[in-house]
Amino acid sequence: MSGHYPRIRIHAESGYLLIRDGLTLTFYMRRAHAEVAPAVLRALGIYRSMVGPNALGLYTDAEGNWHELDDAGWDHVRREILSNQRFAFHLTDASTTEDRYRFRYHGKPLNDPSLGNKPGAVSAVSFWLPTEYLEEHGPDRVRALAIEIAALLPFCSGHAGLSFNCETDLVGVKREVRKLCFRYPGMDIPELGYTSWEIGTRVRGPAWLTFLGQPVLGELGGVENLRARLRSPETTVQDMGAERAVIILGPWPEAGDAENGRDLPAYRELARVLEPWLFHEKPLRGGTFTPEDLLRWERRFLD
Repeated sequence: MSGHYPRIRIHAESGYLLIRDGLTLTFYMRRAHAEVAPAVLRALGIYRSMVGPNALGLYTDAEGNWHELDDAGWDHVRREILSNQRFAFHLTDASTTEDRYRFRYHGKPLNDPSLGNKPGAVSAVSFWLPTEYLEEHGPDRVRALAIEIAALLPFCSGHAGLSFNCETDLVGVKREVRKLCFRYPGMDIPELGYTSWEIGTRVRGPAWLTFLGQPVLGELGGVENLRARLRSPETTVQDMGAERAVIILGPWPEAGDAENGRDLPAYRELARVLEPWLFHEKPLRGGTFTPEDLLRWERRFLD
């Protein structure tokens, strides 16, 4: 276990790594796919240049079939992202034993009348990193990557930090995550697909890096007012221009540990400031997390 986070490796009977400690960089944009697609493609290019050209090796087509990300595959992905005909993309590690790297994008045709009953729908993009990348290159490089990607995107909000990197819709996975998540409050549970339909302009919750755009940053009184309200000595607020900011909770991402009294006071302070704007999920009937579990998870930095 690192001093900042636990080492988590939960395998299926086949040997495939179902759940691992990792990092996610996620951004929510209240913009239509056609408007954000070029920026998303540039962000993917930056991510690929930082993690290496072979980190991503497979992609899914519109029918969900997997294909190799060779030169022809990359050309196909670029064309598809810009085509305005397809709105969901999944690129992943070529490993047959685990997913260390991942790019996932859920665009939305927000002007389409069919989305009239989905006022919280946004276009959203997420990037995965293994904690080994953090350990090899250091937190400064991960932070710089997240901020460089964020600078390209017209986000309303975003977050980057530790997470349980896994497919939560696989049978039994969320049950295993539930056993750990309350102990390690600084580790997020990635739910990009669901969240992109509901979050709107609200904020997912405190993370190592919390990105704020409009309208929340404006409603908080702007960068200077936000700085004045956050007094934790390791917290910094960086103005990104264009009425956007990133809140940095210390030099390293921290998982915390409820069993050993590490309750992440800087994260708790930020949660109190953001409380009126925090996103609350709708409990799913028959889900692994009961409504009480879900509320406890969402309020883990508040109660």
